[in-house]
Amino acid sequence: MTLPAERLGTGPAPPHPPERPPGPAGRLGTWAARHRRPVAGVWLLAVVVSLALLPGLVRTLGGPSLEVTGSPSARAAALLERGFPEMGSEQVVAAFTSTTPTGPAAQTGPSTPTAPTGPAASDPAYLRAVGAALRALAGRPGVGAVQVLPPTPGQDRRNLYALVGLTGDEAARHRRLADQASVLREAAGRASGGAVGASLVGVTPLFAEVKEVDLADLRTAEAVAVPLALLILTAGLGSLGAALVPLVVAGAAVAVTAGVLAAAGPGLGAGPDTLTLTVACSVALGLGMDYALLITFRYRQARGRGLDRFAAAGTATATAGTTVCWCAVAVALAACALLAVRVGPVRSLVLPAVVAAVAAPAAALTLLPALLAGCDRFLGFGALPRRGSGRAGLPGRIRRTGRATGGHGVAHEGEEGGWARWARHLMRHPWPYLAGATALLLLAAAPLPGLRLGMDVDRASVAGTDAGRGLARMEADGVAGLTAVLLPHPPGGPPVDTSALVAALRADPRVALAVPADNGRDLTVVVVLSDQAPDRAGAAALNERIARAPALGLLPAGQRVLVGGPAAMTADLGAASTDRLWQVAALVLSGSLLFLSVAFRSLLLPLKAVLLNLLTVAAAFGLTVWVFQGPSGTPAVSAVLPVALLTLVFGLSMDYEVFVIHRIAEYRRAGAGDTAAVALGLQHSARTVTLAAAVMVVTFAGLLAGHRQEVRQLGFAVAAAITIDAVLIRLVMVPALMRLLGRGSWWLPAPLARLLPPAGPGVAAGTEPSV
Repeated sequence: MTLPAERLGTGPAPPHPPERPPGPAGRLGTWAARHRRPVAGVWLLAVVVSLALLPGLVRTLGGPSLEVTGSPSARAAALLERGFPEMGSEQVVAAFTSTTPTGPAAQTGPSTPTAPTGPAASDPAYLRAVGAALRALAGRPGVGAVQVLPPTPGQDRRNLYALVGLTGDEAARHRRLADQASVLREAAGRASGGAVGASLVGVTPLFAEVKEVDLADLRTAEAVAVPLALLILTAGLGSLGAALVPLVVAGAAVAVTAGVLAAAGPGLGAGPDTLTLTVACSVALGLGMDYALLITFRYRQARGRGLDRFAAAGTATATAGTTVCWCAVAVALAACALLAVRVGPVRSLVLPAVVAAVAAPAAALTLLPALLAGCDRFLGFGALPRRGSGRAGLPGRIRRTGRATGGHGVAHEGEEGGWARWARHLMRHPWPYLAGATALLLLAAAPLPGLRLGMDVDRASVAGTDAGRGLARMEADGVAGLTAVLLPHPPGGPPVDTSALVAALRADPRVALAVPADNGRDLTVVVVLSDQAPDRAGAAALNERIARAPALGLLPAGQRVLVGGPAAMTADLGAASTDRLWQVAALVLSGSLLFLSVAFRSLLLPLKAVLLNLLTVAAAFGLTVWVFQGPSGTPAVSAVLPVALLTLVFGLSMDYEVFVIHRIAEYRRAGAGDTAAVALGLQHSARTVTLAAAVMVVTFAGLLAGHRQEVRQLGFAVAAAITIDAVLIRLVMVPALMRLLGRGSWWLPAPLARLLPPAGPGVAAGTEPSV
């Protein structure tokens, strides 16, 4: 079917959106432009203060956490600390090994050995070095009892292990760890002449190493993302000068976001962890560049119509600035849904997302107008060939139209370009494109049933560290898993009979050591060493068997059993991250529906947006499974990824939904027909959406340059989701569905029309936010 030209907006000039009253955002932008020096000075001061706080933030930064408040493993840890205070709140292993001597004695041959050499663990000199190191360690704050573990069958003769109890809460353990590890290492080396090396291995030591890796990876990610974003912005805006302004604004948003986190850390009782900082910087950088890009587009268009720089700044913030506010609210609301999850690492993502959603629009609505007005002449610097810009920095193809456009001055922007032709073509063939895009998304989501969620130690990222090398030795020796089986009994009563359980454990080929003990009051404990690393499925299976010991006749009937240790913590974190997924999804979906219903005063548009977003999340998850769970990939996808991806994608996708739909609504309320409004809205928002999405994609794709698998998975999944959303959803499926729905897109039942506010900010007839 061929549609009349006027319905596609390709015949006579379509109606133009009316000029909007300035509004609060417009007045703020005009004020910031006229007072550009004080505004820039305030932001410069905020950035300097934030940068001054960063060293303190790095010092107090914690590593990832496995603790889940109120979980069975947390209760087990608390019970063990009360019953055996000397074992502390966490048990780690001091791993000793022979090393190649570095003194003159080492220079006995022409070649360097490929494996550690030196005395065996039974050598008296070796044992004296171990004793000296453990005594030095026991004298440090935060260290409880230390106990040498007997060698196990098959253990390398050069290795020896000792159980160490660490006291204090998680933050205190992280603060003290560097000193404890240093004292242990130096004492062992000094007592043995460098022949014995030592390291601490456990949850806190490994995650402390992950912290350093994460910080290095974050610097790498920013070093990759910023230049790529600059190239994309330069290509999209047509000049280097115009591209640098959004980048500066985004940088200010990142700095202030990090500064707020640094200042808020002590008030929250602990500093943020590395994942929190990574999400904060990535979201602030992406949103900052997105929002600055939208307003910069509008500013340049206004300057191209002949407005002076102050009026152009006010016009840009009155239009795109209002959209920016709506989008920021969407991101913050979606992030708040994570509060429903009782997992600390997941809930810690709320604060950085909300802070970034405040800092990015604040910079875009104040600092950006000041910079645009102050650097107006600079915007055309470094113009690309054939896209030279005049003083206003407006793309040449718009200037050459020489047409008085009136209104927003973009009614004919790109009318003869590729987006206009795509809009006309799509409007004529909605069904084939809708079916094709749906098929592609379903194909991408096909691997989803094979999704395996779990928590991974991420050995590759810590392989070069002391704790990582110690873990590798423990795994090779078959003592990678440390489990505490807690058996409470009546106060003053006899110890729990563990003979059957201990015998069964010692007969289990997975178990290297099983030692019972009783505190003489109310608690019996069995310490178990196994070859099952905490993040392996075998560790969870072994713990489940231990928990069922009374039912298996290995413990007295009715005996209460609590299982603690890294494997139990890992299992609890995975379970807690997923058991509230549906609750988080319900909050995100209902919040999105309500938000978009108020924004668009429509029922079908929000329903369409939610369904398409769900399809986007499913496709992104499917691609993540395909990439990371392949034959050479990680055994599992991070258990915290589903809730994190769901909220991030919904928040960011609503940005692009607002970008496109508000543009369509703008032309519809100006008098264009439903089909023409869709074509014009797509024609005039596609370039903005694709450029903004490209910037966001490179921001999160930069995380792929790091080592930590959890962060790599998050970066890939978000980048894939944004790509899908911008290319298939916003530029194909949304216009096709709106073309098919026609006037029904804007249907709102009368009861809801009376219930919803008659007009949200900037959504009244003729005053919709535009992009």
